[in-house]
Amino acid sequence: MAYISTNPFNGKVLQRFDDVGDAALQQKLQAAHDCFGTHWRDTSFEQRRTVMKQAAALMRERAPQLAELVSLEMGKLIAQSLGEVALSAAILDYYADHAEAFLAPEVLPTSRGTAVVESQPLGVLLGVEPWNYPYYQIARFAAPNLMAGNVVMVKHASNVPQCAQAFERLMHDAGLPQAAYTNLFISTDQVAGLIDDPRVRAVALTGSERAGAVVAARAAQNLKKSTLELGGSDAFIVLEDADMALALKHAVAGRMGNAGQACTASKRFIVVDAVADAFLDKFQTALSAFVPGDPLDKATTLAPLSSAAALDTLLRQVDEAVAHGARVLMGGQAVAGLPGAFMQPTVLTDIDAANPAYAQEFFGPVALFFRVKDEAAAVKLANDSPFGLGGSVFTTDIDRGRRVARAIDTGMVFINSAAASAPELPFGGVKNSGYGRELSRAGILEFVNRKLIRVA
Repeated sequence: MAYISTNPFNGKVLQRFDDVGDAALQQKLQAAHDCFGTHWRDTSFEQRRTVMKQAAALMRERAPQLAELVSLEMGKLIAQSLGEVALSAAILDYYADHAEAFLAPEVLPTSRGTAVVESQPLGVLLGVEPWNYPYYQIARFAAPNLMAGNVVMVKHASNVPQCAQAFERLMHDAGLPQAAYTNLFISTDQVAGLIDDPRVRAVALTGSERAGAVVAARAAQNLKKSTLELGGSDAFIVLEDADMALALKHAVAGRMGNAGQACTASKRFIVVDAVADAFLDKFQTALSAFVPGDPLDKATTLAPLSSAAALDTLLRQVDEAVAHGARVLMGGQAVAGLPGAFMQPTVLTDIDAANPAYAQEFFGPVALFFRVKDEAAAVKLANDSPFGLGGSVFTTDIDRGRRVARAIDTGMVFINSAAASAPELPFGGVKNSGYGRELSRAGILEFVNRKLIRVA
């Protein structure tokens, strides 16, 4: 697998990286295994906390440089890159502050003797991570697991190698032992070999459904725990009593943040008939104001997609949707006159259940618009999806919002807000969006042994 850093704004190749050979990979794995067994698992929470706090401080100190790498490698707007760095540092701090309490021994009531459940680390963990949030994705995997006493090996996406190296350097500069965090430039075959290896105790993947199915099957064959954070096609429901200005603000941010390249992006806009025309008119007006350009330029509001291949995929999806009866209300084409992988903000409508777009995830600035009769129809349509990651409901009646949220089959629902991430909020989905949770207390309990110690 080629690890190539390419600027999606202009197509310029920035740097190439050699893959790790099989022999070197075995050395790295053994070093990680030894680090866990002879050192890291036995460190105190205070020792781990000191390292994690220093990593967070270094991340904030290096924010300009770290953010620029994100914008250069995958095209994120510089303001959003800086926001990702800040969120990632907050995740490091969060687990430094709360891991010990999350993992404190739990005394169980029992009729005789004593019973305590203790949380013990598993060992070497493998993380397979995507490109769309190069620091945030690995922070939410690495921070809780390092604080729990595990060691981690990370196979990052092949188009963000400089970000991958920068995060590894940050952790080591903060005082983490070299083998406690290992960045790996490896192939998919080598990933499979690591999952097979008994020294690797569990695997976490954030990525596509296809990759998730492969990793889950491989882990299951080896009777190993896995967590999967996969795709989404989040519903954005606007009821007739919604605050329209608030709904529009979040609709634009929810669809266009990170150029629409987020699993929790708002993708299916389901609007009750009574307000559908007003919403759609203002939504299109807002989308038409986006300005494409260099993501490092603060005046740019429309970033390129992560690669030319990503743009080609999105254009094919739009063409296929139209061929099956969908109507393009705006956009639908690549941005003309720029060399980068730019997609026009796009709105598709008239999408029925027979259209392939009905069940697909659109990973870019393409919104699917649906009109529905009422609340019940909105919930039914929201749930008629293979995905179950997140969703949003807009209403001024909060009790009504909670009722609708409970009826939506997802791992997360946001009332009067587009999807958002924070260290203290559990992140994860159901159905084809995967299983397991990251962040919050739930994230640190995925890869520990909840061991019962009973004294009779």
